[in-house]
Amino acid sequence: MISRSCLDLLSLLSLDDFRVVSRIPRVMTAAGVISDLSPRSDSDDAASSAAPERRIVVANELPVRAHQDKQSGRWRFELDRDKPVVQLKDGLRPDVEVVYVGSLKADIDAADQEEVAQELYERFRCVPTFLPTDTQNKFYHGFCKHYLWPLFHYMLPMSLSQGARFNRQQWQAYLSANKVFADKIMEVINPEEDYVWIHDYHLMVLPTFLRKKFPRMKVGFFLHSPFPSSEIYRTIPVRDEILKALLNCDLIGFHTFDYARHFLTCCSRMLGLDYESKRGYIGLDYYGRTVNIKISPVGIHMGQLQSDLSMESTAKKAKELKEQYEGKIVMVGVDDLDIFKGISLKFLAMGRLLESQPELRGKVVLVQIANPARSSGKDVQQVQIESDYVADEINRKYGGPGYEPIVYIKGPVTTQEKFAYYSIAECVVVNPVRDGMNLVPYKYTVCRQGSPALDKALGIDGSSAPRKSMIIVSEFIGCSPSLSGATRVNPWDIDSVAEAMNSAITTSDSEKLLRHDKHYKYISSHDIEYWARSFDQDLERACREHYRMRCWGIGFGLGFRVVALAPNFRKLSVDHIASAYRNTHNRLILLDYDGTLLSKTSIDKRPSSDVISVLNRLCRDPENVVFIVSGRGKDSLGAWFSPCEKLGIAAEHGYFKRWTGDSEWEKCGPTMDFEWKKIAEPVMEHYIEATDGSFIETKESALVWHHQDADSQFGSFQAKELLNHLESVLTNEPVVVKRGQHIVEVKPQGVNKGTVVENLISTMQSKGKLPDFLLCIGDDRSDEDMFEAISRAFSTPSSTSTAEVFACTVGQKPSMAKYYLDDTSEVIKLLQGIAAATSQPKLGCFRSILEDTPSA
Repeated sequence: MISRSCLDLLSLLSLDDFRVVSRIPRVMTAAGVISDLSPRSDSDDAASSAAPERRIVVANELPVRAHQDKQSGRWRFELDRDKPVVQLKDGLRPDVEVVYVGSLKADIDAADQEEVAQELYERFRCVPTFLPTDTQNKFYHGFCKHYLWPLFHYMLPMSLSQGARFNRQQWQAYLSANKVFADKIMEVINPEEDYVWIHDYHLMVLPTFLRKKFPRMKVGFFLHSPFPSSEIYRTIPVRDEILKALLNCDLIGFHTFDYARHFLTCCSRMLGLDYESKRGYIGLDYYGRTVNIKISPVGIHMGQLQSDLSMESTAKKAKELKEQYEGKIVMVGVDDLDIFKGISLKFLAMGRLLESQPELRGKVVLVQIANPARSSGKDVQQVQIESDYVADEINRKYGGPGYEPIVYIKGPVTTQEKFAYYSIAECVVVNPVRDGMNLVPYKYTVCRQGSPALDKALGIDGSSAPRKSMIIVSEFIGCSPSLSGATRVNPWDIDSVAEAMNSAITTSDSEKLLRHDKHYKYISSHDIEYWARSFDQDLERACREHYRMRCWGIGFGLGFRVVALAPNFRKLSVDHIASAYRNTHNRLILLDYDGTLLSKTSIDKRPSSDVISVLNRLCRDPENVVFIVSGRGKDSLGAWFSPCEKLGIAAEHGYFKRWTGDSEWEKCGPTMDFEWKKIAEPVMEHYIEATDGSFIETKESALVWHHQDADSQFGSFQAKELLNHLESVLTNEPVVVKRGQHIVEVKPQGVNKGTVVENLISTMQSKGKLPDFLLCIGDDRSDEDMFEAISRAFSTPSSTSTAEVFACTVGQKPSMAKYYLDDTSEVIKLLQGIAAATSQPKLGCFRSILEDTPSA
């Protein structure tokens, strides 16, 4: 393994410097020594291309069991093949190598850690993260298990007795642990080629630490727990930091659409990000990068499960259980011992069943297996005390000699023994009040399908015996949507769960057969191999654009993010444009107003004195044609820019236009019919009544519904509905309905900023003054019409090839413009810079165009 000190030296290099260094070798010649850091040669490239692809799979725990020999004190290790991170390897291509990074569930002395790490890497390709004991306790048992985990399962710490509250020290431990994981990943990764797949809520800020090292690192994340609704998530004091860290991934996976929807809602409400679906893929645009969202429930490992079913120990145990429960109807439940699994609720439902159906007493048995708790605490103790009490009460009330309605097994139960219980049970009951996925119904279904060895032990004719099963599943767990033949229940409704149990017992065999077949087909085809293969393919797809984009990191701490822009998209410098400005004579300058010359956060919407001053300086040059192109109404624009006498204005997206302050307003095209307003306005008024904070802006040529002051999520939802509603009722009208940033606008067809550009260029060209310099600056979707029109106009054979064209957007974001400026202050500074470069006034193109324009 590479030593920490070596990595510290490497981290001092800049990213550009680091990329010229040859790849870090995957196997070290000695602990702490890098075998080769010489420049890459042709032979190195050949060796690199022949090296297998790799996936760095990162989870809180390594898939390794550790045992220490009491006599020698030596550690012995074996791979835990029941861990999903091991099983997912079978879904990857055979030539893909998997390296695991995680903590070791053992207390290794500091003196032995280097030797243990070397052994684990050589034998299992496992890289252990040895966290200090105090950090481990605060990170895992503190922040993860006692704060995040309950909160992600919808349990708010309303009082100290109802869960742990946010603790700043535990949060710092969480960050420290994630940083250690990042350091270990950096020891083994080739960032140009390898993919990183991070698992679960323990490591949600890890993507930021990785991106800081390499902006183009290929990172996927899968959350195995629920993601709570925004009303729950927003209570986390570090909510923004966690969201921003997750958005440093290329692909984020969830078990269900509900979990993904909650995450997207949080991004919208707290970060102002919108998502869109294209060809079945959901994506968030985040500083030029597309963060892909994947919905894919994990499955079971069919091969391993079937192998366990074929074991002699499984068959032997199943035969014993069949004899033990001969004549009984067995229902089974297997749950971890924690506060969300609803074990006591299940017991209460069993009691209600026996109370309402006396004939089932002595005939039906619920076998409940409780897996050991994953953490300790008062909550676990309370669950154990409560479940013991309820089970004892029901057994006392409805049991008798040789009969216990509830068989509560709390001791260690092997996987083979659990499968034996599944195989003899008529029904499985899985009713957590909240759970991420829960694969118990999947395992139960496959066990009921049987195997030759199991069929023989149970006396079943494997070739002809019908396979049947019944599943009762909570509607609050991740596997529920995929089990369409299961009986879904509300675990809090004891009566409905009892009714579901009775229904499972009394349902006809033919229906049980149909339900079983339906589930088995889905489970066997959507196993963990399918899940891993699907996620891996989508991760590769999500990372394809990495090396086609220019990437760099900005921000500090957990606010760090990567900005990705097209290769030809660059910041517009004053020096570059000033040079072009001085050497040209027919200049056209087009400026949007809101968001370009005026900050959108400004309360006073009038132009500042700096804006008026620089516009007047530009307009005084007779070789300039300067236009404000805005969606605002002509009256307000005319009044605000009255000090700029030579300034042209295109109002309402170009429906009105005038060349100077003393010229008349021109209308775009022939007189239009606005009878459509009588249809559109009542519809918008209905949405105003239904959406608090929204309002209508009435223009001469358009109607605009604004919702920036409404609830962000509801406003966005209503905007989509209004868009569809207006498109439906205005189908036969000569208008277009468009959705913009916090608006829905209806305006006449053919009226847009792109048409303004085309008309201005056409007018100048008709007078023999085709622009040899064009500067266009805008910030939103309507301005993209200008950029597109400019691209068309200057790509035609008739356009001059020597024209200096600067299409510039405000903000670093995907755009048809080739340049950007960060904000409105930079726009004003740029305009001031080119104004200072103005040549001596002389009779130029603007005066000659005005002389030939009748309306001027």
